[in-house]
Amino acid sequence: MASARAMAEDPPPGRGTDTVLAPRAKSKSQRPPLYKVMLLNDDYTPMEFVVHVLERFFGITNQHAVDLMLTVHRKGVAVVGVFSFEIAETKVTQVMDYARRNQHPLQCTMEKE
Repeated sequence: MASARAMAEDPPPGRGTDTVLAPRAKSKSQRPPLYKVMLLNDDYTPMEFVVHVLERFFGITNQHAVDLMLTVHRKGVAVVGVFSFEIAETKVTQVMDYARRNQHPLQCTMEKE
């Protein structure tokens, strides 16, 4: 049987004094994926309404909104912003709801960047 003094000096099992822990590798946090929000051209939505939507929901200046609207008109589609998934989804929903309430067929979509 071990003496009381020897027991007091021995570390508990699994907790040796010469144990060295390897440092944990720091994991780099990754940025969330981004999503492009795009407006699609149609033959019915007035250009002024598209400019208004760009200013209201995307905070774009009037001149930039006009330029983007013309890009949509000429090319059929334009990226109007790049956001995290939740924000992109919200923007698409807001634009689509607003267009429907105003009886316009404007289409807004999103896709992973």
